[in-house]
Amino acid sequence: MDGQALHEVALRTALALPATEETQPFGEGAIVVKVVGKMFVMTTELRGVPIVNLKCAPPHGAALVRDLAEVTPGWHMDKRHWITLSPGPAIDEVLVEDLVANAWDLVVAGLPRARRPLDPMRGV
Repeated sequence: MDGQALHEVALRTALALPATEETQPFGEGAIVVKVVGKMFVMTTELRGVPIVNLKCAPPHGAALVRDLAEVTPGWHMDKRHWITLSPGPAIDEVLVEDLVANAWDLVVAGLPRARRPLDPMRGV
């Protein structure tokens, strides 16, 4: 997957989930998607290369970093709880969609029960 498609799939998927909003708290060039005010996805560029930072469960993130060259510990983020996706052959649309949905799930699970949005399409 190329960088433009990586950004497009990540943003399209994130913004289709309930209670999400697009923000730019770090200025132009970095789009952050939040659920109920909590960040779970960021698209930006690193040295001219489009990247996506995602919240990720530590064991899952460690396995992805180990197995895929395009996945690294989160750039400018907590290296244990965030991963960075870069363009490349191992990254496809299904993987990006799954990782974005998982990031949303992680953040929602950490919210107080009364503030958690429901996703009727996913049973969450």
